[in-house]
Amino acid sequence: MRIEEHPILGKPEERKVISFIYDGTPLTGYEGEPIAMALEAAGIMIHRYTKKYHKPRGVFCAIGRCTDCVMVVDGIPNVRTCITPLKEGMVIQTQYGVSAQEEST
Repeated sequence: MRIEEHPILGKPEERKVISFIYDGTPLTGYEGEPIAMALEAAGIMIHRYTKKYHKPRGVFCAIGRCTDCVMVVDGIPNVRTCITPLKEGMVIQTQYGVSAQEEST
């Protein structure tokens, strides 16, 4: 589900539909939209699990300040999906834990 018309911003520009892979499953999204938005539109809300307690995390701040939306993108861990544009053929995977700055929850 996506916003079709915003009361202030109006209608979004038409964008190219592209394919990407999420945990082995082919999905589609709009080129250039944040990865997190494409995942949410596909019903995927969990992006990673914490290292210590294995708690699920998803989009929290949506501006790249926290680490709740980090995922492995094209083999690179800790990619903030809320601010990373979606590109054709990306391979996106659920992440378990984050870098050395992993929180203790």
